[in-house]
Amino acid sequence: MVIQCALWRKFKVQHKLVLVKDVLYLVFRHAHPGSPYVFGLVGVDHDLDFPEPMPVIGVSRSARGYCLTLILETMKTYSSEDGLTEEALVTKLRTCRYHHLFLHSSLKVNASGTCRWGEFGSGGLLWGECTARQFEWFEGDPVAELLYKVKELYGLDDEVTFRNVTVPSENRPRSLHLGTATQIGAIPTEGIPCLLKVLLPSNCTGLPALYIRDLLLNPPAYEIASTIQATCKLMSSIKCSIPEFTCVSSAKLVKLLELREANHIEFCRIKNVVDEILHMHRSIDLREVLKLLMDPAWVATGLKIDLETLVNECEWLSDRIDQMIFLDGENDQKISSYANIPGEFFEDAESSWKGRVKKIHIEEEVAEVERAAEALSSVVTEDFLPIVSRIKATSAPLGGPKGEILYAREHEAVWFKGKRFAPVVWAGTSGEEQIKQLKPALDSKGRKVGEEWFTTMKVEGALTRYHDAGAKAKARVLELLRGLSTELQTKINILVFASMLLVIAKALFAHVSEGRRRKWVFPTLTGFSSSKGGESFDETKGMKIIGLTPYWFDASAGCAVHNTVDMQSLFLLTGPNGGGKSSLLRSICAAALLGICGFMVPAESALIPQFDSIMLHMKSYDSPADGKSSFQVEMSEIRSVVGGATSRSLVLVDEICRGTETAKGTCIAGSIIETLDEIGCLGIISTHLHGIFNLPLRTKNMVYKAMGTEYVDGQTKPTWKLVDGICRESLAFETATKEGVAETIIQRAEELYSSVYAKEVSSGRLDTQLLKLGSDGIHLQSNGTQEGSLCHKTKPTNRLEVIQNDVESAVTMICQKKLMELYKQKNRSELPVVNFVAIAAREQPPPSTIGASCLYVMFRPDKKLYIGETDDLDGRVHSHRSKEGMQNASFLYLVVPGKSIARQLETLLVNQLSSQGFPLTNLADGKHQNFGTSSFSLGSMTVA
Repeated sequence: MVIQCALWRKFKVQHKLVLVKDVLYLVFRHAHPGSPYVFGLVGVDHDLDFPEPMPVIGVSRSARGYCLTLILETMKTYSSEDGLTEEALVTKLRTCRYHHLFLHSSLKVNASGTCRWGEFGSGGLLWGECTARQFEWFEGDPVAELLYKVKELYGLDDEVTFRNVTVPSENRPRSLHLGTATQIGAIPTEGIPCLLKVLLPSNCTGLPALYIRDLLLNPPAYEIASTIQATCKLMSSIKCSIPEFTCVSSAKLVKLLELREANHIEFCRIKNVVDEILHMHRSIDLREVLKLLMDPAWVATGLKIDLETLVNECEWLSDRIDQMIFLDGENDQKISSYANIPGEFFEDAESSWKGRVKKIHIEEEVAEVERAAEALSSVVTEDFLPIVSRIKATSAPLGGPKGEILYAREHEAVWFKGKRFAPVVWAGTSGEEQIKQLKPALDSKGRKVGEEWFTTMKVEGALTRYHDAGAKAKARVLELLRGLSTELQTKINILVFASMLLVIAKALFAHVSEGRRRKWVFPTLTGFSSSKGGESFDETKGMKIIGLTPYWFDASAGCAVHNTVDMQSLFLLTGPNGGGKSSLLRSICAAALLGICGFMVPAESALIPQFDSIMLHMKSYDSPADGKSSFQVEMSEIRSVVGGATSRSLVLVDEICRGTETAKGTCIAGSIIETLDEIGCLGIISTHLHGIFNLPLRTKNMVYKAMGTEYVDGQTKPTWKLVDGICRESLAFETATKEGVAETIIQRAEELYSSVYAKEVSSGRLDTQLLKLGSDGIHLQSNGTQEGSLCHKTKPTNRLEVIQNDVESAVTMICQKKLMELYKQKNRSELPVVNFVAIAAREQPPPSTIGASCLYVMFRPDKKLYIGETDDLDGRVHSHRSKEGMQNASFLYLVVPGKSIARQLETLLVNQLSSQGFPLTNLADGKHQNFGTSSFSLGSMTVA
């Protein structure tokens, strides 16, 4: 508003208010946080840092609960989500950066008919969230009226239509409450282990990470979760190389194509997107992954597109872009170059349009530019070169007049620069006529450019001709690019769907890679009975997780305590301070959430039912802004948890009723436990209120569980293991001592405790027994070549492919012979065929290589080979390609059973390939010349 007023005052002259108002209207209509300024991008040679668009949000009430309507002007879409609880709604408002917030008048009247808005009037969670933000009230039909508000806000015509992308939410779990999302790090929170950071490798950020976060906050329906898990399982077993998965913002695509501002860089990226879809479809191994990803992409975009249509449209898009856009590797549009004109002049003038579209579409314009460039070179040579030559011939060794032909970048001209020069004797000497033709150089406003810049009439005429030809060529290029944008806009739904599918593919492949590295597992998902058409899923009541570890620990490092959780009802959990109660609740919550989203879980095995909601409540803090104590805040959250719990819910409450007087807090906790037990939900209630065991609780299924302790060297120490029974030991004194509380305070506390509570101290201690950890051996298998797969053999089409085929044949023979020696077999037919898997440029290793020993050959762009072995092929490939000039390096790799064999094969290949004449960059093998032992087994390796 300040900027708008300043602009208004600046132009409020000469009675042009109407014109200025129109200018401001256009500027603020197109450039705002929800719609970034993109005009002119079509003509630049760099990408735009395009932020994710911010929606307009409307909140209303319905018979089912709160309703959130989200409208994206950039995408021209809207969606509505009904039946939200107050906590779930606030979570969405906290995690969504929105452009404008509208509140419906239905929020002003609550169930009691009062006029204070919010479910519980002033002081409610939603009330506190919204009053701290700017918002506007609106009335009428929530969707229709909000769409009208958006058109008014963005200055859109009434004829503009918005597409409904609301996905049916039947059988879908409820969105996470704010407390649950923050306490497990689904929303990054200071001091809380972040779940998002352990689901993906550190280098996987941006759109894939946003997809994972949104899926955690809004768990999918059982069918979609099962599909995501099936996709991840298939990804885990794939042996062929995988695409890079180009991630493009759908909003950016829509905006640039709609405004016809997509440049050649964006079209190349679009071609990468559709080519990678086609790549997956043409590969036998990846085609099933593509099929499985169709439904998750539908849920994410609201677009229902069948596979055949997607493939056909992607083929058309790829061909159309290929016909128009100048692609990497083509070299028919070189920048002009002439001996007597500085190269920077042509580079600056022609780089803004050459290399954008194929030459066949601008042949006439290119030809005119080439003629003009040649004419300019001739004129500069004719008018300036004799002067330069004469000056050099007559210059004294220690100084004198100087002159040279230079590029004046600021004026986009090639001029003669030197001190005023005239021969002592004219008499028709060389360069005389040219010197007489010189005149001072002028800028675009007709002003003299310094005292040393000169030009001629012919040079100025040639410069004008050249710039005019370049301007026409550039205008033609921009016209073609804008025309291509118009064509591709008709396929915008396909592009949005394809780009989102690749984002999901990259996110899931990255998750599988990280999950394998952390030694996580796929859980068994079980659904609840469904009344729809008599259909029913595999039904189970309980949840069982064996070998559960905290998600923030790296199980592959062997530093985590494993727990088994066999939950058929509600647990009442006790344990000492620092005994692991909170960690266990966070771990169970995260594992259950990951399971119902279709992801891998940090355990040895798991059976997880499709919960309709997962609710975790941990410690509460007071809220001075709302005038609430910590206990008030806790009771508000507990009310929401109990009110939303069903027999299909998972409820986890840590240290219930900690914020009030012990006796009454104990009774409230007991009543809450009775209520949850009657509901029949699964869950854990942890507490230090040991008086709860003296209450006459009416529970049917509740089970007592404890965090174990053991007595070592005269001290009680936690084992962090879940056991049956009750633990009345708090380790409060030990914890206080550990944290540095003065010894005198601790001693006095022990005296007070003995004097009052000595009779209540339990003499028994809980003994626990550590679970025996088990591990499965890694079985590495390589699949055979299949027709249509990424590694199928085709006839070589260029020299590089011929070299690769020769190398592959050589290394296959060498490795096969060595493996025969290791097998101690003489008959070659008794050995399966060794098959190296190819990783082409812009491809990467599959997740199945994670943790496996691999032998690899790198094909460098300089036609040299590098032989190596590694247990982290993906990291090694990225490391090689990060070096200058290595971005397009390709690889062959073979998975082998163990590092010892990999190093022996590496040594063998380095020595034998070098002796056979292949050019190698590593003439040594990392000092492995004598590496290896004779005691190994090849029995687990299938060589195909």
